[in-house]
Amino acid sequence: MHQGTYMFLRPFVVVVVAVTATLLTNSLLAVESRKANAKPNVLFIAIDDMNDWTGFLGGHPQAMTPNLDRLAKRGVNFTNAHCIAPACSPCRLGLLYGVQPFHSGLYPFYDHGKIPKAVLGKYTSLPKHFRNNGYHAYGAGKIFHGSKAMPDDWDDYLKQSGVKLNYASELGYQQGKSAKMAFCPTTNELADHPDHQVASYGIDVLSREHDQPFFLAVGIVKPHLAFVCPQQFFDALPEKITPPLIRRNDLVDVPFAARAMANLNDDYRFRTDEAWENVHRSYLACIAWADFNIGRVLDALDASPYADNTVVVLWSDHGYHQGEKRSFRKFSLWEESTRVPFVIFDPRIHSGAANRECKEAVSLIHVYPTLCELAGLQSPDYVDGTSLVAQLRDPGAPLVEPAITTWGRGNYSVRDERFRFTRYFDESTELYDHEVDPNEWNNLTDDASLAKVKSELAGHIPGEEAPLVREGIALWNVIDADRPERLKSFEQKDWPAWLEKIRPRLE
Repeated sequence: MHQGTYMFLRPFVVVVVAVTATLLTNSLLAVESRKANAKPNVLFIAIDDMNDWTGFLGGHPQAMTPNLDRLAKRGVNFTNAHCIAPACSPCRLGLLYGVQPFHSGLYPFYDHGKIPKAVLGKYTSLPKHFRNNGYHAYGAGKIFHGSKAMPDDWDDYLKQSGVKLNYASELGYQQGKSAKMAFCPTTNELADHPDHQVASYGIDVLSREHDQPFFLAVGIVKPHLAFVCPQQFFDALPEKITPPLIRRNDLVDVPFAARAMANLNDDYRFRTDEAWENVHRSYLACIAWADFNIGRVLDALDASPYADNTVVVLWSDHGYHQGEKRSFRKFSLWEESTRVPFVIFDPRIHSGAANRECKEAVSLIHVYPTLCELAGLQSPDYVDGTSLVAQLRDPGAPLVEPAITTWGRGNYSVRDERFRFTRYFDESTELYDHEVDPNEWNNLTDDASLAKVKSELAGHIPGEEAPLVREGIALWNVIDADRPERLKSFEQKDWPAWLEKIRPRLE
């Protein structure tokens, strides 16, 4: 270009550059402004049957949960969190509809689709509430009990392939031909497993461009029975598995209602078959497998454009006994059954690895109002619980109410920062001081010096209970105020003879 031509265009070029720079600056400011005012996305991770055997809760020294641990370090780790009910169905119904069982009447297990409309019509599920307020709702795996989606709750829900898993029972333990009572590796490819498919769906959703905020629910099934997963997660464990601490004759100071909840048959069978170590190994392997798949989703979030504006909430529906209190599975109002992993990470509040721990007793009933507040949504008027946003900002902030766990009408356990008080439908009670007795070995309910503690905690037990919703019940496996005859039968046993018969199970 000739110099004269350049000199002629120079003022024009300067103007264009200046205008372009101004437009670019304004555009960037507008983008930042939209980001600042945008509703956050939600990554909602539900885990089935995981107790405190994780690194970040310290429940077992050989737990392998690096991905859960790093999430707990980034957000707030609620170290004293407890389930709404120690069973999949009532806990998930309570959390996802935001209502306590003693308010809804949904105490046992239900076929979700058969619960009367007169009952569920009063409530709005958490994904549906977000969907009604401008969110796209995506789901996969076990969110409600079972993997069937309620169509009105979701924009899209993963339909899994249903590939049959092959068990290498010779490398572990299996009770007869029971597919459920298997504790061993699988021989399938990773992608054949349901949790791998669920995590892959979550990764796919995070890879898409979204023109609306999203609520993405990822339901991980393991470590639910059967305790089976790929061989590599068994191989990563040490040769010898450390058993949990168990006290002989642990049930002698608990009431009959509590004893009835302990399934002594499982414990007796495992010890007779010398299988407990296989059971513990398989549970730890399945926890590591769950952690692996959760890590895949968390990595995808970190690599996505949504990392700075996505709230992550991770929870398990209840704990799980591994021989403590002579119990296996859940279905009790003791610590190993009610305590759960629970982490919330909001990148708008938290930055850096700070190891924030909230030691206050919290219930999963608080999830619904917490997510609503974080998203700037109004919770439905009926919703139980309290927002935990104050604890997310300051983990030392006190909570007014302790955590309440319900297992059948009339059976309640109240947990605060130090004590657990449990009252059964027949008025029998338990009291444990976790400051000196974290294993709940000594029932202090008759200790006169703790009468005031008992009275204060008992004051949180609901005075009015919703009647049991009977339509739609799928499984009712608890002795409670609606099945008192089962306890009467239990109490009328010839206890000296019975105890002598089962003494090997108790020792």
